[in-house]
Amino acid sequence: MSTAWMQPLPLVAILRGLTPQEAPAVGAALADAGFHILEVPLNSPQPLESIELLARQLGDRCLVGAGTVLTTAQVDDVANAGGRIIVMPHADVEVIAAAHAKGMRCTPGVATPTEAFAALRAGADALKLFPAEQLPPPVLKAWSSVLPAGTALLPVGGITPERMAAYRQGGAAGFGIGSALYAPKTPPAEVARRARAFIDAWSSTNTDPHA
Repeated sequence: MSTAWMQPLPLVAILRGLTPQEAPAVGAALADAGFHILEVPLNSPQPLESIELLARQLGDRCLVGAGTVLTTAQVDDVANAGGRIIVMPHADVEVIAAAHAKGMRCTPGVATPTEAFAALRAGADALKLFPAEQLPPPVLKAWSSVLPAGTALLPVGGITPERMAAYRQGGAAGFGIGSALYAPKTPPAEVARRARAFIDAWSSTNTDPHA
């Protein structure tokens, strides 16, 4: 499994609650700070409009797409809005296939080894360990010992800069970061400050010389 698409910074900004009015400024703040994977969950206000705005503004700098994608029809909607990555809370193989049919990256959510192996067989580009609160670093380390070498595991849920080091030691290849990075109506300057804190934490825990 190649993780080149996640580099140089394999941190996914989860922008739940983002509005189209906020999207340009928040997206620019994140991109300027160094984030290049931006996810707008589909249970946000007018998410497809936000995705379209972000893709138009930052498509040459960032991989923009959607989270909380549940159906193949939603994959089509995201693709039509210019999205290029599908993030899911579950591991529906039909949604994974639909994303790949559109030439999109797909990161399904998994919470058991059975789900993880099934998602990999379906062609998952990375695995979202969700919710991370119920999958602590020792679990991640155990999974890493049995999953195919190179499998990219991204804990999502409750991730803060302080929690990253333990997950990195367990084998995390990156993270999905939500409310600790962005919450509705957070000023862009504050989003940028938080983004830099996460980047600093990643850099200080990064043990991969190729990342």
